[in-house]
Amino acid sequence: MKIRLIDFGVTKERCPFRPHENDAGADVFMPFDCRIKPGEIIKIPLGYGIEIPDGFAGYVFPRSSMALKGLICELPPIDSGYRGEIHAIISNVSNSEHLMKKDTRIGQLIITPVVIADFVFEHGKQRKNGAFGSTGR
Repeated sequence: MKIRLIDFGVTKERCPFRPHENDAGADVFMPFDCRIKPGEIIKIPLGYGIEIPDGFAGYVFPRSSMALKGLICELPPIDSGYRGEIHAIISNVSNSEHLMKKDTRIGQLIITPVVIADFVFEHGKQRKNGAFGSTGR
């Protein structure tokens, strides 16, 4: 699947990059140096937007090496209709301050299929609200 990038100032070297053709995610990069204190959440502009087809969403997932340090990418969805610059949102859940250097791989951009639900109050046979063995032995 080809995903068109929208340029918000990214250099070619810092576009999403998949080191191996079968990797689930494409690496995204830190555009500047910054420090993130314990408990802090930062929003990092990535320098590009993406055109995701309907029926799909994008997410910036954490990298395992960063998660091990307590730096977690949050997972708000990038909707198919969104055409603005995308950001990585990183929470420092550790007890240490971390220096994040420019050009460090900070997350993995993953595109996934989604089911577009039509939420309704009435739908087929009603089930009661019992739980944990309420339907028998």
